[in-house]
Amino acid sequence: MEKQPFIATARAWIQLSRIPFHSVGVMPFLLGTVLAWKMDGVFSLPLFLLGVTAVVLIMLSTYYTGEYCDIVEDKLSASLRRNAFSGGSQVVVKGLLPYEHAKIASYAALGLTVATGLVIQLRYDTGVLTIPLGVVGIVSGFFYSKMPIRWVAKGVGEVLIGLCYGWLPVAVAYYLQTGTIATIIHFISLPIACTIFNVILINEFPDHPADVIAKKSNLLVRLGKERGALLYIAVTVAGWVTFLLSVLQGLPGIALVYYAPVFAVSSILVIMMGRKSYLNGKMLQIMCGLTIATNLGTSLAYILTICTKGL
Repeated sequence: MEKQPFIATARAWIQLSRIPFHSVGVMPFLLGTVLAWKMDGVFSLPLFLLGVTAVVLIMLSTYYTGEYCDIVEDKLSASLRRNAFSGGSQVVVKGLLPYEHAKIASYAALGLTVATGLVIQLRYDTGVLTIPLGVVGIVSGFFYSKMPIRWVAKGVGEVLIGLCYGWLPVAVAYYLQTGTIATIIHFISLPIACTIFNVILINEFPDHPADVIAKKSNLLVRLGKERGALLYIAVTVAGWVTFLLSVLQGLPGIALVYYAPVFAVSSILVIMMGRKSYLNGKMLQIMCGLTIATNLGTSLAYILTICTKGL
């Protein structure tokens, strides 16, 4: 590879790091922190910053690992039917950065995650669950694409993403601040887990032809597009039901007002799925973007509710 100018290299690293996608992990962590502040009256800025750092580092290790472990599928995806939400960042595929750099970066991010977790535990004595909860995030993320585990090829990777981008960041953020995990956390995290599950599922649609050729046995390859679409619809409905359930558990009714735009967008997505709009490349890209919006919107609806009306 020819030596690139500094600016081009920096841009490649930014692209490889997929910074916009960090929002799906940071928003639930912010939600858990807000819950601790409003419910228990506690907030430690250092713990919040260290926690966010750990979340971002886990996501970086996950993204970097996926770039060099899925290079075969990403090459195929780029030549077949890729959109802005599929096929990875294409940085390694296009030779903008060497394969080895992504690999080294994934291990570096992993090491920094462990170091950050140890600082949190040893410096602030946040509780016996701090390290185990961190291990769950690390093992689920780092080995999502990486052998010998490679969760994504076992048909459970999408479920683990639902756990790690849904329940885990909300619970960890609350736990770091309070040393406990309130019951309401479990109810609030369910709609977020449903929407992030669907983010992963729908992003597999444009990659499906490449994944089939590469024999990447993710959930959509196992189910096929038609059954995958039905699953997407079912999980969307589950997200609606669990959001209502969380309100019934004590959230102020205003939450339903904040959630209304999310419900409207997700209803449109259900109709599009039912009409098989995913068969149209341009429509599928729109659906991928809107699914991410429903995930972020769900977390935002909770944050606005708690900040304005409390719990």
